[in-house]
Amino acid sequence: MTDLGSQRLTGRVALVSGGLRGIGLACVERFLAEGAEVVLTDLTAPDGDDVVNTLGRLGQAASYVQANVTSEEDWQRVLDTVTQRHGKLHVLVNNAGIDLTGPVATTSLEDWRKIMGINVDGVFLGVRTFVPLMERSGADVKGGASIINVSSIMGLVGLSEVSGYNASKGAVRLFTKSIALEFAEKKMPIRANSLHPGFVVTPLLKEGFQRWVDKGVAEKTQDLVDMMASKTPIGRLADPAELAGAAFFLASSDSSYMTGAELVIDGGWTAQ
Repeated sequence: MTDLGSQRLTGRVALVSGGLRGIGLACVERFLAEGAEVVLTDLTAPDGDDVVNTLGRLGQAASYVQANVTSEEDWQRVLDTVTQRHGKLHVLVNNAGIDLTGPVATTSLEDWRKIMGINVDGVFLGVRTFVPLMERSGADVKGGASIINVSSIMGLVGLSEVSGYNASKGAVRLFTKSIALEFAEKKMPIRANSLHPGFVVTPLLKEGFQRWVDKGVAEKTQDLVDMMASKTPIGRLADPAELAGAAFFLASSDSSYMTGAELVIDGGWTAQ
């Protein structure tokens, strides 16, 4: 657990999809340190070792719901659980996602639909499911409730042979802007912003790099980490906790005048 907690989320309830590892888990840890109660979702069964060990470490303020973000039924089950346990939701982090690499000419329609289903449909379903509860919950919070949709710098700039990932994260970016305007125009106490990480040392990144190694692009994943670090102005990849700090800012009332915006945390990558 981080020791940066200032308890500025005390009394608030947060939900983080894809919360068992990487950026999602870092967000869960930071929100807990700031005093929030946190529900995390992922695909692992509730009795799985990852879930049991993680919840044991996080403590009683954290709880878990198994859910596939592409399933309307699963999202409804998550809503029912959050409503029964807490009766409110102030922060929704749509973090669950996958990547897809390879030339567009050899990308299958099945793979294209899979990444769109998880990275785009999952965000849409999460927002649609929780808007009514967040509207009620946000009425008593400075700046209202906060939706944080995790996009990527690949939602801002292109990269060769990641067209599916680029398209999915670009969709998250503009979806976020649209709902932010919708909520503001309707005077709903909900803000929506997108978070745009650069290259972060997470299991997802390592798995993606391993696929490139398997294709013969590099001898080992560390070679690719070093290459990406050398191309990043700040000279290194990010730690997930650095993204969690940005998510905390968006979750808190410190960002009460911020909606429809892009928060880019990329070590200077998109400044080039």
